[in-house]
Amino acid sequence: MATKRGLGKGLDMLIPTELQKSKGKKEGSNSKTDQTSSEKVKEVIKEVEVIKEVEKEIKLDINLIEPNREQPRKQFDEDALIELSESIVQVGIIQPLVVQKREGYYEIIAGERRWRAARMAGLKEVPVIIREYSNKEILEIALIENIQRENLNPIEEAMAYKKLIEEFHLKQDEVAERVSKSRTAVTNVMRLLKLDERVQQMLIDDMISSGHARAILGLEDPNQQYKVAIKIVDERLSVRDTERLIKTLLKPEAEEQKPKKLDFLYKEIEEKIKNIVGTKVSIKAKDKDKGKIELEYYSQEELERIIELFEHIQK
Repeated sequence: MATKRGLGKGLDMLIPTELQKSKGKKEGSNSKTDQTSSEKVKEVIKEVEVIKEVEKEIKLDINLIEPNREQPRKQFDEDALIELSESIVQVGIIQPLVVQKREGYYEIIAGERRWRAARMAGLKEVPVIIREYSNKEILEIALIENIQRENLNPIEEAMAYKKLIEEFHLKQDEVAERVSKSRTAVTNVMRLLKLDERVQQMLIDDMISSGHARAILGLEDPNQQYKVAIKIVDERLSVRDTERLIKTLLKPEAEEQKPKKLDFLYKEIEEKIKNIVGTKVSIKAKDKDKGKIELEYYSQEELERIIELFEHIQK
């Protein structure tokens, strides 16, 4: 109905300034120019008529309307729908649905939640505006509408971004621009699709939060991800607790990379050097061929003694 409000200002807002000026010219104006101006005015009026027709709000049989199969939102809160349906019974549908004509039916572009609530309320007809959009535009509109109202769960949002990128060949920064989010925000949401499907479902069901999910992404093994998700639910772990748990799970993997046989060998070498230099010795191995030896001293005199020892060995 935004177009109707624009038309309320009169045709002067739509007729070019040059045409308005031509109306104020003296009687000596060229008849050919007047005719051209008259034709332009007719064209503008014709365009206005088309706009009025396209944007006209009409009532449609609710049974002729079907949801968009590509709608990003797959889950609807039943209690919230009941509340909305009760409101519709009292005051009706304030904002019309936006639909597109298909073969034998009308497809919802925006307003599926209102349509569902209207059916629950027993309405036979609903107010709609009929428009024409491409498949990409329909997906973008549905995505933006749901994001603005915070109706999508993180997985639905991530799947919608993925569809825009894969099917419509948009880049992440282009998607971010269309939904008024930062590129980083879009990237972080899409990373959730790397989670095990069972963990994704737990996120959809609000068993875990997005913060929990992002922490779990630190684990690559799907089964380990699921086990941690179950632990979060069973033990009611906070996001911070989960982050600490993930660090603990990852730490042993790094320690296991160091062969235990070499650890035992290094301890023997440390003891031998300690007996020679008479102070604490630490061997820190980077791998089996590289590392460093650290000698400790506790006074200036002890440092000088160690230096003298090495000088004597050198001779």
